[in-house]
Amino acid sequence: MADFPFDAVLFDCDGVLVDSEPITNRVLTEMLGELGWQLSVEETMRIFVGKAVRDEAPLIEARTGVAITADWLMQFRERRNAALDKELTAIPGAATAVRSLHDGLNGRIAVASGADRIKVELQLNKAGILECFEGRIFSGHEMPHSKPFPDVYLAAAAALKVEPARCAVVEDTVTGAKAGVAAGATVFGYCPNELGHSSADALRAVGVVQVFRDMEDLPRVLSAWRRAA
Repeated sequence: MADFPFDAVLFDCDGVLVDSEPITNRVLTEMLGELGWQLSVEETMRIFVGKAVRDEAPLIEARTGVAITADWLMQFRERRNAALDKELTAIPGAATAVRSLHDGLNGRIAVASGADRIKVELQLNKAGILECFEGRIFSGHEMPHSKPFPDVYLAAAAALKVEPARCAVVEDTVTGAKAGVAAGATVFGYCPNELGHSSADALRAVGVVQVFRDMEDLPRVLSAWRRAA
């Protein structure tokens, strides 16, 4: 990949590598209902996709009148992880794209997720690509600020010893895309036109340079960027 226009590729996880959002938000919908906030899964996804549940505690408390404690968040993660372990599948084409880029870039790829590390590692393992990211997994829960702040992407780039401007970021939500743009990376938007992913127009509006629909096409999309720029 001598002519490849980037020195590293940084991936979001949920909605980019694994089809986790419908599962996670079904569990969240159930638990919000138990607190008295009745939503459909589709409504929950519109409100929460791309955001850390812990960061939305003030919103949940305002809607339910119930304090969101560390114990409640732990219960949510346990129920969510059990469902993910049973039901999760990879985004079609993601494993092929990841392995191609891992090999072509001599391992200079990373996951930079807003989710907690346990969830990210569980999901990558279920998708069969955990080994591609060994030692290069970064969680917004471990940063001063999670997405849409750039912290997790800056940490990933620094660990790979690559300038953020030489990184491609792959995101599927406005929240994550804002983080990549704020980090100074070139952000590409995965947009399969399905619930749980931000629209192409919304992604472009926050600075995504190119939108694509098939994850297996990602290496080609990235390779062609120099010609498109």
